[in-house]
Amino acid sequence: MSLNVFMFYMLSGIILTFSVLSITTRRILRAAVYLLIVLVSTSGFYFLLKYEFMAAVQLTLYAGGIVVLIIFSILLTHHISHLFNRPALINLLMGIGVSVTGSALVLATLLTHPFKANNASVLSVDMTAIGNQLLSTGKNGYVLPFELISILLLASMIAAIIVAKKDKNKNSEI
Repeated sequence: MSLNVFMFYMLSGIILTFSVLSITTRRILRAAVYLLIVLVSTSGFYFLLKYEFMAAVQLTLYAGGIVVLIIFSILLTHHISHLFNRPALINLLMGIGVSVTGSALVLATLLTHPFKANNASVLSVDMTAIGNQLLSTGKNGYVLPFELISILLLASMIAAIIVAKKDKNKNSEI
């Protein structure tokens, strides 16, 4: 077994384990940390495929940005010790049914589709062109979408904090 195959299986095991842990834990901060581990492990797949730029985007945008935003919101609203309620039996059975059906659909698709190798030549990557396009405001530029998404994330975080603080104030008055 080569090192690439070993790393693939190790990253797959980490992602599967911590994905299940992130949705089954009852503590919200642990769920956020488990999600962080899943997103960092996902960037490992991009490194294995030699997509260093996508791995960097995965690490900075998702693992570095979104998860830190979630953890910051949890700590800011003082819900660090919040325990989720156990799901009702019918919800648990429906969730298991949906996951089994989805897994069967994915396996059926993978087993029936003939995957064939492509002999296309490797395209060169020009990091200067990618950087200029990311910082461009003109046609095919990405500055405006990034700014709009950052404003949307900020507004949603402020709204979530206000809602969480309002619920806390209501509970303290009772």
